[in-house]
Amino acid sequence: MKVFFGASLVAALGLATLVAAQTEGLNNSSKRFTDPAQIGIDDMDDPAQIRRTWDAAIVMVPDGPGRSKQTSLADLDAAYGEGQRRFPTAIYMHGCAGLWSGSLLRMKFLADNGFLVIGPASMARTVYARSCDAATHESGMFRPTLSMRQLDAGYAIETAKGLPFVDADNMLLIGLSEGGVIAATFKPLSDSQRVAARVVEGWTCKAGWYEYAGLNAPEDEPVLSLVGAKDPWYRNEWNVGHCGEFMDGRTDSKSVVYESGQLAARHELLEFRAVQEETMAFLRQHIDLPLSVRQVQQLLTDLGYDPGPVDGAWGAKTLAALNALRAAHGLPEVGALDESSLTLLGQLRKG
Repeated sequence: MKVFFGASLVAALGLATLVAAQTEGLNNSSKRFTDPAQIGIDDMDDPAQIRRTWDAAIVMVPDGPGRSKQTSLADLDAAYGEGQRRFPTAIYMHGCAGLWSGSLLRMKFLADNGFLVIGPASMARTVYARSCDAATHESGMFRPTLSMRQLDAGYAIETAKGLPFVDADNMLLIGLSEGGVIAATFKPLSDSQRVAARVVEGWTCKAGWYEYAGLNAPEDEPVLSLVGAKDPWYRNEWNVGHCGEFMDGRTDSKSVVYESGQLAARHELLEFRAVQEETMAFLRQHIDLPLSVRQVQQLLTDLGYDPGPVDGAWGAKTLAALNALRAAHGLPEVGALDESSLTLLGQLRKG
């Protein structure tokens, strides 16, 4: 199986360099952790500590067909503060090691596919204990971490829904590893913390600690779980398994267990084309997303225009076909796939 990211991997790694200063202190290699004995209950649910995770969040936004860019909530407010555009929005929860290049890859993948992505930085809390060692696959080093990070997730969902450029009806909660535990176990405290769907990457929903086990998503919040059958993090009797064991009655949810090939022994899965396609197919079922480049090309072909091969690559021929369609509907030429074109295509697609 081939890795999906080629040139985009290079771009994302370049992005990782650009945000190195922003992620300083937000991962295991740079965070100064607090002695667990010095952490009290008031520290865990301190509103000021929770707010820090939002203020330090990484933000990515779509920037043309199959492209995205890093931005800030302030810049988005300046551009869309009047509510002229609302984005489907993903709250991305990082793993136990904090924000790293893999976090950026996943956020870029989502933004390239039409999501505004907000990645809260739980390690921005000034009172925070280390919870894992990625080198030894040791996790659960500070049991209350999950409760703290669930508060971070709830705050991010609720706060995002209040932004004028967020489509509150089309929100995703997604996470990898410990972030996947959050996506699986987060229990909304109110309707303002509900999401349209969840994606759990690299977690089995099995644990010796009750608060880490199972699925807490309401039954009408569909869940996609992705895990390798031989994931190196989950080899003991407490966590072997998969989230599908907790999906009885959840007809819209899906558990994907990779039993063979290189994915079977992988922890990080969303770097592979097959997993990305599985994820996007699920998300398009449950979240209203903009048409992908491939969908635009297929629709143009079906309407009798020639965008070139239906390959998901935006180019001059696809743009020429789009402008031919626009001309047929009395619209001026454009230099890119814009909102008016997506609106037209969406109307034609619905017949």
